[in-house]
Amino acid sequence: MEVKVLNISGKETGAKVQLPESVFGIEPNDHAIYLDVKQYLANQRQGTHKSKQRNEIAGSTRKLYKQKGTGGARAGSIKSPLFNGGGRVFGPQPRDYSFKLNKKLKSLARKSALAYKAKDNNVVVLEDFNFDTAKTKNYTSLLAALNVGTQKTLLVLPAQNNNIYLSSRNVQKTKVISAADLNTYDVLNAGVLVLTADSVKTLEEAFAK
Repeated sequence: MEVKVLNISGKETGAKVQLPESVFGIEPNDHAIYLDVKQYLANQRQGTHKSKQRNEIAGSTRKLYKQKGTGGARAGSIKSPLFNGGGRVFGPQPRDYSFKLNKKLKSLARKSALAYKAKDNNVVVLEDFNFDTAKTKNYTSLLAALNVGTQKTLLVLPAQNNNIYLSSRNVQKTKVISAADLNTYDVLNAGVLVLTADSVKTLEEAFAK
């Protein structure tokens, strides 16, 4: 698939980039995408939820009243789950939600996500660029030139670039990552995938391994 290369003013440079078929032209695997997104979201969970059981509640353990003759149900400690302020039965405990996936499946999921973006013509290729200073205005001007409207955008760079990253940080519905950090969730979550010419080469090399 051939894509025209634009400059940061949104105009065609006359150059074209061939999106590698081995990455952007494969038949997407929906189940691989599901598993990779599930793992990504699971890894975002802190798992620090915690409630106290009756053995962790501060309070007396004396029997509240005699066993028989009250006409009411038997009651032991004030820490019983039946009473207000008592322990919680089977409450949440800290846990790790992460799980493992093999590298080939994760690679297939990423390529499938990229293939969907290419199929829907939601891939824009820019010539390699840099900002002299980190200014939000630089990045908003870039988005306006690309005419992406209110869509979410994901800009993929060949390597980390502080000026571009810091310029984008205060802009809503946009994210800047390096090709090495590309993940299935971010690709699918974006309406438009913006690649630089060098990041296309970096992705091709990464998926060729």
